[in-house]
Amino acid sequence: MFQNVIVRKPARSLVEGITSAPELGRPDYDLAVKQHQAYREALAACGVKVRVLEPLEAYPDSCFVEDTAVLTRHCAIVSNPGAASRNGEAREMLPTLREFFPPERIESIQTPGTLEGGDVMMVGDHFYVGRSARTNEEGIRQFLAILNRYGLTGSEVPLEKVLHLKTGVNYIENDTLLVSGEFVDKPEFRRFRKIVVPPEEAYGANCIWVNDRVLVPLGYPTVEREVRKAGYEVLLTDTSEYRKLDGGLSCLSLRF
Repeated sequence: MFQNVIVRKPARSLVEGITSAPELGRPDYDLAVKQHQAYREALAACGVKVRVLEPLEAYPDSCFVEDTAVLTRHCAIVSNPGAASRNGEAREMLPTLREFFPPERIESIQTPGTLEGGDVMMVGDHFYVGRSARTNEEGIRQFLAILNRYGLTGSEVPLEKVLHLKTGVNYIENDTLLVSGEFVDKPEFRRFRKIVVPPEEAYGANCIWVNDRVLVPLGYPTVEREVRKAGYEVLLTDTSEYRKLDGGLSCLSLRF
């Protein structure tokens, strides 16, 4: 069960954020602010304490806090983002991490290693790490070494098409995965019960489990129906403006 969640309000510079889908248009900042407020309310409804950080205008993508760190039950691992424009975001997260973790339990990924939290999926005490355009071999090597020091384990998952691991696969507890695209048949996930997301709803695969509830993006009816059928209470959350920046529900928070 999670006790805490860290989020950061979107900056006005959000509209200049990184995107691989310019055809979706620029985000509407005012709508993004309203969606973020609703997202925080949904998280609070799951019984967690939500720590809300102020916007960072210098970093357009800084509301996507998941990429700045991986938080485990034993330690915090500060990332080293693979996107150059985001390198300072991890440093900006450090003061907040110190509120929750003692200094000796805050680790970090060092250059030339790169790692972004969107490439890390926690399943109990095991962490799947996607090797992507943002997370490289050296970053994964360092990450796995840190996990091992704390009695945790991890394994690499090569990515073929998606930006981040959790773009296409997300764990919602109870040995259940939401999978889309290249993840449907990946051998690394053979043992799990799978909810297969159809191609036309691929974005909807990025759901998050928070204390027996699952936040599902609004507008993906197959995903919503299948998650409900699997026995979960669903909280629908609109992330249309964050989708324009390759962001989803998991990207917007650190949950621990």
